[in-house]
Amino acid sequence: MDKEELFQARTNPDFLKYLEETRTDAIATKNISALYEVLDSYLILDLGEDKINEIYQNILEISFENVEKIVNENKKLSLEGDDLCYIRAFYEHGIEKYSYENIDGAKQLLFVLSNIIDDSFLTKCLQTHIIALSKNKDLDSFYEEEVDLEASNDDEKYGYFISNFKYDLDTHLEQNKDILQKEYDNLKHLLEG
Repeated sequence: MDKEELFQARTNPDFLKYLEETRTDAIATKNISALYEVLDSYLILDLGEDKINEIYQNILEISFENVEKIVNENKKLSLEGDDLCYIRAFYEHGIEKYSYENIDGAKQLLFVLSNIIDDSFLTKCLQTHIIALSKNKDLDSFYEEEVDLEASNDDEKYGYFISNFKYDLDTHLEQNKDILQKEYDNLKHLLEG
């Protein structure tokens, strides 16, 4: 969208009404996909930080509630449908904690997420985050030193996650397997129901 199209969308009363109705309905029905659609629109159009935070809070509440049910049923999350939205919410919340230097909080969220998803590639990517957190590496340093910012994701489902690195993922995990084992031992209690 160019600037004119953004302005038109921001000032179009029918579109704004649609967004508000969709938001209200999505909260009432706990439709996380629709909430993300609204959130993404609000972010693109820069429609107000308070409303964005409120939508994001609703997304987190729905995600945590549903993930707890799924995990209690001993199921794993897939990168499809609502599960992808739940994973995205957990991940974004973990990265938010990481950005505020809440190392333990970020590590706990990403650890739990890495153990409840049914996708080996994303699990490995999350383990890479956990290694960086274990080394008390701040998010900016992680980006600068480890993330390949030039690479793009071949698979759209990974677009929400940091998944391109400046090294071979398997080699990096193998070189840091002792750190991962230590973190697993320290955090496995989070997986017990």
